[in-house]
Amino acid sequence: MYDQKREYGKALEHYEKALEISVKSLPSVHPALATIYSQVGAVHAENHEYDNAMENYEKALEITLTSLLSNHPSLPTTYTNTGKIFDAKCATDQALENYEKALAIPLNSLPSNHPALPTTYTNTERVVDKKGAYYKALENYEKALEISLTSLPSNHPSLPNTYANIAFIFDKKGVYDKALENYEMALETSLRSLPSNHSVLATIYNHIGALYAQKDAYNKAIENYKMALEISLTLLPSHHSVLATIYNHAGAVSAERGAYDEALKSYEKALEISLKSLPSNHPKGANDKALENYEKALEIRLKSLPSNHPSLPSSYINIGFIFEQKGAHDKALKNYENALEISLKSLPLNQPGLATIYSHIAGVCAEKGAYDKALENYGKALEIRLTSMPENHSVLTTTYRNIGCIFDKKRANDKALGNYERAIGMDVASLPSNHPPLATIYNHAGSVSAENGAYDDALENYEKALEISLKSLPSNHLVLATRYNHIAVDDKALQKYEKLSKIVWMSYKVNHQPLATTYSDIGMVYAEKGAYDKALENFEKALEMSLRSVPSNDPVLVTRYGYIASVYADKGAYDKALENYEKALEIRLTSLPSNIGSLPSSYANFAFNYKKKGAFDKALENYEKALEMNLKSLPSNHPLLAAMYNHIGSVYAEQHRYHKALEKCGKTSGYDSMALVDYLQGDYEKALILPERLVECTCFFSDKSPLSWKNTREHGRSV
Repeated sequence: MYDQKREYGKALEHYEKALEISVKSLPSVHPALATIYSQVGAVHAENHEYDNAMENYEKALEITLTSLLSNHPSLPTTYTNTGKIFDAKCATDQALENYEKALAIPLNSLPSNHPALPTTYTNTERVVDKKGAYYKALENYEKALEISLTSLPSNHPSLPNTYANIAFIFDKKGVYDKALENYEMALETSLRSLPSNHSVLATIYNHIGALYAQKDAYNKAIENYKMALEISLTLLPSHHSVLATIYNHAGAVSAERGAYDEALKSYEKALEISLKSLPSNHPKGANDKALENYEKALEIRLKSLPSNHPSLPSSYINIGFIFEQKGAHDKALKNYENALEISLKSLPLNQPGLATIYSHIAGVCAEKGAYDKALENYGKALEIRLTSMPENHSVLTTTYRNIGCIFDKKRANDKALGNYERAIGMDVASLPSNHPPLATIYNHAGSVSAENGAYDDALENYEKALEISLKSLPSNHLVLATRYNHIAVDDKALQKYEKLSKIVWMSYKVNHQPLATTYSDIGMVYAEKGAYDKALENFEKALEMSLRSVPSNDPVLVTRYGYIASVYADKGAYDKALENYEKALEIRLTSLPSNIGSLPSSYANFAFNYKKKGAFDKALENYEKALEMNLKSLPSNHPLLAAMYNHIGSVYAEQHRYHKALEKCGKTSGYDSMALVDYLQGDYEKALILPERLVECTCFFSDKSPLSWKNTREHGRSV
């Protein structure tokens, strides 16, 4: 009775008294003693006292094996109990061994379609699932289903669970059509056996919605999310976090469809629920409250569970994710690494869950500018996914795209392009031709091709991106203006941007980042047209909104200040340019590691403006800093190094220190440097033998700012 009421302390007290009396009055191998030991073990198991539980279950098993027949029907229960303890302690091999012993007895003594068999198969597959052996898990689930279908009525409540388990495995394997088929069977059987507002139905609708979203069938996804929401609203308090989650999912799908009004309504309802779950005067935001709860959950789990329990990594991942959202990258990384350490001890090396953790770590490393560490971890994630997932799985495409982005950041353009092209090849083979993510990858490939000077390839990729976007997005989608802008800077792009800024203004809160991005894009178009005042107006609006909506050290502010500084430089307002570059550098130095690839461009931009002001010593000091950083991170024949030596040479030439100028320019290779050297030495005729354009292109004569507006994707990267 106390056991059923979950008063485990009192239950244990009574079981132990019964055991004490029975030990004195019964033979040591009496079956009744095995029953009491099992009851004591069960109470310890409920209290997560696994060692005590195991000790009692083993005593029960020992008595049962010596006093009863080897195929006695009570033995499977004892083996199953022992298996559950090993399972809880993450000893998956021992757990599997006991579950298989439990299964072997009824298989030999019961008809093959006996309804007791599915439960044992299910226990076995749970452990197999944890080991990442999805094929074996699927085999056991399907055996359980086969038996259930022949021995149970079609509306039996255990059938939906079996279908859902099979669906879960197919989902893990990335076989979404089979997953969907089984979730729909789970739904069909649930509708026959459960009330129409049962929570299980809401869960199944939610799973089905997520799968349709994964397949980009957004209308079907929304339909199922709405069913899940309708049921949940009748069962849960109006401020329950599950409702906020469903609204968020529905909002994300609506946004993908371009239905921004619907998306906005869903997100606002999710926000409203989240705000209601906190006191009106609560000083913390939703992330802080979530973090507080995750940390409390972890504290409890650490006290009550083994150090390698499978629920611990998920706690660390949740905490890491919140820290990542807050921009606390070091704390996020620490928690992700804790999750990885535990998972490596308890999971097979090819378990997809490990790949997910490696990807989390890589993402944070990328945010910190630790690109080599990011590549290392994305590589490990890719290795696991290649061995455990179908070759056209969307997660593989994402991984290749992420790796491409990192190489892009490192300016390893050929490797970046190689990974983008792999991602494109996989998406072309597995997705509809108008799938929006394809446009994104084509856009990345176009940007890298443009940086490599392969303008025909760039244009081809940009046009493919635009073609897909025109087919798959509403005519007022802000992405379309970006696509037009990549292909050509003209009034058409500008009109699109300005129209979209009004649309986005109506759709988002005034401090929302998409609106800031739209203003920044409008500023880019005006800057390319030379309309610097209009460019400044839009860049400053973008900065104002970002300052209200992101942390003070967020890298997006570096970009905002950088664009403003570049416009001031183009206007000749060098003091204002320097002021904004200094703000950008301050953020970079506090939020990113000292070896990040964009730092040299910051110092080069300082140097350019000091040179234009005639402060040549300050210009040299900053060019030398930029050169020193680039020498550490770039190959010795990289064209940026040649450009940097030429910039330094040009400052020495301005100071009439021609020998120093020759020394620096002599370190570069190519006809441009040769022409400059000949010119400086007074051999004008020899210099003129070379094509005129090469003489003109030397930085000695250049008044261009290091920032090139055309095809710029990241401020300062053209330096």
